[in-house]
Order: sequence, then C-alpha cells, then structure tokens
Amino acid sequence: MQIEFYKYQGTGNDFVMIDNRQGIFPKDNIQLIAHLCDRRFGIGGDGLILLENDPETDFKMVYYNSDGNQSSMCGNGGRCLVAFAKKLNVIQNSTTFIATDGLHHATIADDGLVSLQMIDVADVKITPDHVFLNTGSPHHVQLVEDLEHYNVKENGASIRYGELYGKQGSNINFVKQVDATTFSLRTYERGVEDETLSCGTGATAAAIAMNALGKTEANSIDLNVEGGKLVVSFDKKDGQFTNVFLKGPAEFVFKGSIEI
Repeated sequence: MQIEFYKYQGTGNDFVMIDNRQGIFPKDNIQLIAHLCDRRFGIGGDGLILLENDPETDFKMVYYNSDGNQSSMCGNGGRCLVAFAKKLNVIQNSTTFIATDGLHHATIADDGLVSLQMIDVADVKITPDHVFLNTGSPHHVQLVEDLEHYNVKENGASIRYGELYGKQGSNINFVKQVDATTFSLRTYERGVEDETLSCGTGATAAAIAMNALGKTEANSIDLNVEGGKLVVSFDKKDGQFTNVFLKGPAEFVFKGSIEI
C-alpha cells in the first residue's frame, strides 16, 4: 500500500506527517512507525504524527516517538501539525484540536509562526540541583555552566535511565542563562534516546522552571535551542502558570509517498 506523507520541521525538530482522516494507517504497527522515522532506511524524523478526525474539535493529534511507540504531548509537533492542517485546508489561521494531554488552541500568523497553547502547570518540584515539571510531557531541568561543550547524550541518558525517574523515565533539559529574559537549552528526549535540535515541551518546561527558580521575572522568555529560537509566554499567579503559549516557526520541508 502506498502512503502519502509530508515532512515538517520546527526549529530542527522534524516529523513525518500523515493525513489519517480516512483511518487507513496501521496505527499499532510499532515496527513500521520506527522504520518510517529511521533516517537511513526510512523517511527520517524525531517522530511521526497522524492528523485524524475528532467530533468536537478541528482535528485530533496522535503522536509517536521515533522508536514507534505512542507518546505524550510534543509541543513542536503540535505546532507543525497546525501548519499541516492549514496546508490541508482543514483550518485557516486559528484552531482548536485534541491531543493526548487534552485540548489545545493555536494560531498561525502570516509569517508562518505558530503559537500553541500548552497545558497549565501548577506543580513545579524544585530540588537543590534540578526542577521537575510536566508540560504535557515530563521534564527534568537543570542549569549547567559550559552548555556548548556539555555531553547531552551521555549525561541525559544517565539521568533518564537513573533511579530518579524509574522505568518511565523523563526528558532531560540542560539550561544556561544568557540574559534576564533569554536562556539557551539543549534536550535529551526519551523515545528518541538522543539529543534533538529542539523540544517544544522542553522549552516550555525550561522557561517555567527558570521563572520558578527566580532566575528571571519575565513572563515572556526567549529560548535558544540548537535548531533556532522559540518563545514561551505565560501568566503566573500564586505559583500557578496559566495561558502558557509556545511560539515558533513550523515549516513544510517536502512531501512524498512510500510503500508500506
């Protein structure tokens, strides 16, 4: 069977996109999904995303990590899916869609920047050496000095598979402050089991964590990721973070078809 796919990237976080409104994609075939995400033998991507029908919103997002397993929310993937939905004429410039962590609102500007509302965050766990919070996916955030030369894959894997997070694991983020409103970020993503050029839920987590730690008083924070720049904004009241938005580019790369 021939499947048509689209390739999108958001600050270097890349995804295989498939329009599954007809329900023909074999969603439970973990090996197939991993193969499609393989950069040498397949299409290549940090994940695969299905756009599906939803009775109450514009569409449903079904996200798989590159290991083939369905996973928690992906912020950059969500932004790319919004751009994909517009390309398919499913939406125009604003949308409401459903994902694994609930309802999301998003807008897409004329310059292609997508602003995606993330879940509210009320529980931010601060320890002496890291912060842990869930922004649709679990995230460990810690400050490091020499971020540019830091071994993200080795150190990230060590924490991800360590005693701290057990079998489920966590995404691991390493952060360095640039100025009062800007931070640099590198992320080790579970399910990819490597550093990615960008992580949307990770950028969201890093921004909130830095505010919670008192490293910044800003409620609009710039994140320099390996693949570009993201902006995270939020409202904060009584330690709760609401109206959380992740903003950045979401770009179509190419389309094609592959036999499965």
